Amino acid sequence: MVRPIQPIVPAISQEQYIQKAAPKKGNVSFGDILQQQQGLAVSKHAADRMRERNIQFSNKEWESIHEKVKEAKQMGVKDALVVVDGSAMVVSVKNNTVITALNQSEADKKVFTNIDGTILL
Repeated sequence: MVRPIQPIVPAISQEQYIQKAAPKKGNVSFGDILQQQQGLAVSKHAADRMRERNIQFSNKEWESIHEKVKEAKQMGVKDALVVVDGSAMVVSVKNNTVITALNQSEADKKVFTNIDGTILL
């Protein structure tokens, strides 16, 4: 018997996206609207680091992070260091993507370069 091939659709986890943002009114590009609808993405590298280092955030914390990243974008920030409860993340504000994550012991020993903004939560 021949069965049709069914696509495999991966589940969207907290590590990949947070709550969708409301679309802006007025003249905005399709790319901006799409990015807002997708929320804050987490790169594969960052998701791996968060899992390895047991870095977890509640939904409320993700929402706060996303809101502050949106504020930073409005201020012209392109890449930000986000510090939450001792953990640190480098976020591409321009692309709405978490690039990497470090726990407190690692973050204390690092020099962060190529960032133009810092978000403390």
